[in-house]
Amino acid sequence: MKRLVVASVALLALALPGVGRAGFVAMHVEAIPFSGRALQASTRVHFNMFAPHWTGSGAVEYRTHRLHGGWSHWAAADADVAPDGGTVRRHDGNLVWTGASDDVEFRTHGAVAHLRAYELWSRPVPAPERLLAEAGTPTIVTRAEWRANERIVRARPRYAKTIKLAIVHHTAGTNDYTPAQAAAIVRGIEVYHVKGNGWNDIGYNFLVDRFGTIYEGRGGGMTRNVIGAHAEGFNSGTVGVALIGNFTNVTPPKAMRDALVKLLAWRLDLAHVDPLSTVAYTSGGNYKYRAGKVVVLRAISGHRDTGPSECPGNGAYRLLPSIAARVAVTGLPKIYSPVAAGLLGGPIHFEARLSSSLPWTVSVTDTRGATVARGSGTSSLVDWTWRSPPRTETYVWTIAAPGALAASGTIGSGPAPPPATLSLTELTAAPAVLAPAPDGTGATSTVSFTLSAPARVTARVLDSTGTAVEAALDEQRPAGPNSFSLDAADLADGAYSLAVTARPSVGRPVTASVGLLVDRTLTGLAASPPALSPNGDGVQDSTTLSFTLSQQVPVRVEIDSQGVVVATLLDTQLPAGQHSLAWDGTDGAGTQLPDGAYTAVVTVTDALGQVAIPLPLTVDTTPPVLTIVDPHQLEFSLSEPATVTVVVDQSTRIVRSEPAGTFSIPFTGSVYQLSAQAQDAAGNVSSVVAA
Repeated sequence: MKRLVVASVALLALALPGVGRAGFVAMHVEAIPFSGRALQASTRVHFNMFAPHWTGSGAVEYRTHRLHGGWSHWAAADADVAPDGGTVRRHDGNLVWTGASDDVEFRTHGAVAHLRAYELWSRPVPAPERLLAEAGTPTIVTRAEWRANERIVRARPRYAKTIKLAIVHHTAGTNDYTPAQAAAIVRGIEVYHVKGNGWNDIGYNFLVDRFGTIYEGRGGGMTRNVIGAHAEGFNSGTVGVALIGNFTNVTPPKAMRDALVKLLAWRLDLAHVDPLSTVAYTSGGNYKYRAGKVVVLRAISGHRDTGPSECPGNGAYRLLPSIAARVAVTGLPKIYSPVAAGLLGGPIHFEARLSSSLPWTVSVTDTRGATVARGSGTSSLVDWTWRSPPRTETYVWTIAAPGALAASGTIGSGPAPPPATLSLTELTAAPAVLAPAPDGTGATSTVSFTLSAPARVTARVLDSTGTAVEAALDEQRPAGPNSFSLDAADLADGAYSLAVTARPSVGRPVTASVGLLVDRTLTGLAASPPALSPNGDGVQDSTTLSFTLSQQVPVRVEIDSQGVVVATLLDTQLPAGQHSLAWDGTDGAGTQLPDGAYTAVVTVTDALGQVAIPLPLTVDTTPPVLTIVDPHQLEFSLSEPATVTVVVDQSTRIVRSEPAGTFSIPFTGSVYQLSAQAQDAAGNVSSVVAA
């Protein structure tokens, strides 16, 4: 049986550079009702990414309508299948890039129920810059660089003891996207995985686009054994890598294949996994393999090997043996399967395999770093036994060979040594677009980051060629959140990256980077007042936006609410000089917008492209509520921050700015008569309270 359901959804969510990261992606969810005829949904949205969810044993097809264009071909929805109570199947569709679209239609085959459409608008922005990596490490775009929305992450990352294998996926959808759209796809997948699928974070550990760009996926550390959400029942101890595109019938391009080889060679080498080996994995349970089922998998497997899916498509899946062969000869020599077996007080046997015959050493050190035992040999097999002392202490063992990444672990039950790997995370620059004015305003950005351990931190501003043009920091910094101020007053207009490097006292340095833009075309952006109360009382019913242009350029002024453009105030060419325009709190159709936080985004188009500068605004038509708690102690309570005017005994007038909550106003003497009134930042005035 075939049923046709038409849903048209609209999400005009133009998230702009410089707006908070939550504004890069917006998502709309629509329940699609079934009927015997075509049904027009109640909402129309614009979207460029789409996925369906449904239950039942049936299948779903869809087609999308291009904005200002025609309909796409019908396509089968690619979805992961999971049990949803009893024998009912739940299908969570993979998110696909559709390009700018404004309508979607569905055809269903067989038993389909609870069909929901997830439409996202993910704003393409200039492709993130990548730093040069250390030898043997692939160049990876970090979460900060592709602008992950860390605020939506639901929980801290979880870690597995070891990595056993890698699982390759494809995201489905289109293979026709630009570098800027690739990063937008990654951002959209993050939002969909968290808000659509209900996962803690993006499901994949890494993603690779068709240009060979590698993106960090789930947070928690790229060199750590982060448990993702990419293969139900097989997430723990596996690395999930998603190829951005649809490889059901086509072969991944060479740049993508080469990047996948580099990524897997590096990541499996960190885990000392032989890419040509097989692994006996005990399923955690899914629709294909019950919990407890032992499944033999290749060290580089496809998603279809672990569950009810056709992922990563026939075109990619048939390449996995040749990919594994290339991984095996990349970055040699290597150490595979290191093991230390035994208990303190008896013999502890060390074993490992080398990719070729090499001199090797096994060393054991105590918590003070002193070597207590050492063995060596020359062969492709490491085989050495240590007669350990009967002591309750922790020892660190290391298996090393020339040119290979050393393997290490601990023995014993004493205090564990400090972690050897330093992490530098959550690097941000606010604002990321700097507009230095002649008076010096607009030239400063606050750079924030988090260190897992104390380290010497240096920061350099790099131009588009990677040349350092300014040293911004060189200090010893403690573990935890850190920040410093970056002054861009001496930087010429242009695109830059800020490279922050942390060097621990022992171990390798780590580097992260974030993009910066310096543009003096538009300066002095301000709102007066920053909070408005469009209620017709004549007090702050509108706000005036003002700015100065250094040259004639196209200018667009929009009002943004949580990633959605709700009003366009201006879109025209303006000459150099000072400019201003008013906003009365209405949308493009003249309808009054609800109270809340908004962002005025002023975008100019100049030699650097479209440069957007945000300015926060508040619409507030609700008066504050002021309550007298204790008239003798001049104790009050406020519903929101406000300026409070208190008159005591009709003669003493006190004016103070107070936060929300309970507060007291200092006063010496007796209080016989009292009146007070509060006014908030938007000019709303409370009722007069008296006692």
